[in-house]
Amino acid sequence: MAYSRIIFPLLLFICYTLNSEPAQQANSVSVKFTVITHAAPKDSTVRITGNQPEIQSWWPTGTKLDKINDSVWSITFQFKPGTTIEYKFNLGSWETEALNRDSSVPQNSVMVVRGDTDLVVHIDAWKNSRIIRAPGKITGTVKYFRGMKGKGIKPRDVIVWLPPSYGTDAGKRYPVLYMQDGQNLFDPATSFTGVDWQLDEAADSLMRAGRIEDIIIVGIYNTSDRTREYSNTKLGRAYMNFVVGKLKPFIEKKFRVLKGRDNAAVGGSSMGGLISLMLVWNYPRIFSKAACLSPAFHIEKINYVSEIRKYDGPRLPLRIYADVGTKDLDSVLEPGTREMVDLLKEKIVDPERNLELYIAENAAHNESAWAGRNWRYLEFFFGKK
Repeated sequence: MAYSRIIFPLLLFICYTLNSEPAQQANSVSVKFTVITHAAPKDSTVRITGNQPEIQSWWPTGTKLDKINDSVWSITFQFKPGTTIEYKFNLGSWETEALNRDSSVPQNSVMVVRGDTDLVVHIDAWKNSRIIRAPGKITGTVKYFRGMKGKGIKPRDVIVWLPPSYGTDAGKRYPVLYMQDGQNLFDPATSFTGVDWQLDEAADSLMRAGRIEDIIIVGIYNTSDRTREYSNTKLGRAYMNFVVGKLKPFIEKKFRVLKGRDNAAVGGSSMGGLISLMLVWNYPRIFSKAACLSPAFHIEKINYVSEIRKYDGPRLPLRIYADVGTKDLDSVLEPGTREMVDLLKEKIVDPERNLELYIAENAAHNESAWAGRNWRYLEFFFGKK
């Protein structure tokens, strides 16, 4: 098997890990895998295989998970702290391996064992099996634009969430928040983990409570090139050109929006947090605000802090929100997040008015954690005076 990842890159190897504690002085720790799937044929057996002897060293039939009910399977292993596990799921052979939501063959999932871990995986498609997806739930009105094309990048869907007043106040115009990983924002049925950010519920509640302005939220779906599109690469620059040169003008023509940089914000998590900062940094006349949740500012070969450090001009009229948890992958991202915020505070933005850092104690790197912090950047950017 080729060593690679299922959706995120190796540097984001524990995106799914929940309730993991730092490595302890112990001979072994437990790792529990739970698979939730409504797409497997009735009499199937869900199996795991991978690079460790406990999971059959890539033998196709792997190790059978215990059936909890018709849609939930589970198994627990013991591993030494520090063990790197690569794995995949199938129904007994590579002809029935788990697929990505778009029916493409995934790369290997990767995790490093830090402590007792409960890992939950939602699988909506299996090779040679009918795809079944759980019903979605979205609060409010959304519009879909399928297969939008950009020069040098893959086509992608775009979802636009409209505030409650959009259909009742025909003369009103709105600021816009452009968010990365659009399929994960509003609908659990399209989120790759089966858990969405609940950004629709959060925004709707804050607006109805009078705590933030009414806004439009644009969710930009990612593609299989997500890592390179969300980083300082040729694809990353092509993606930014798409957002600035095609998508934003399209939204401004299609919907009643307030134009101008002060009414345009961007946001995202992990690599999406990095590209959001890159968008305001490279296009400060287009965007004025960036929400960077659990951002990959400086980790392994990625170091955007060094790019910002080259700047030697006056402070910029940018508003930056950054946060990070303290568990699992977020504990690895925390030093780079603090490093970037310290640099921004020192020489880039007004630290009293335009910079906010929140450390989410015991929060991990997942959609549930980010959902719990939506209100912070929404109020920081769009809060009513």
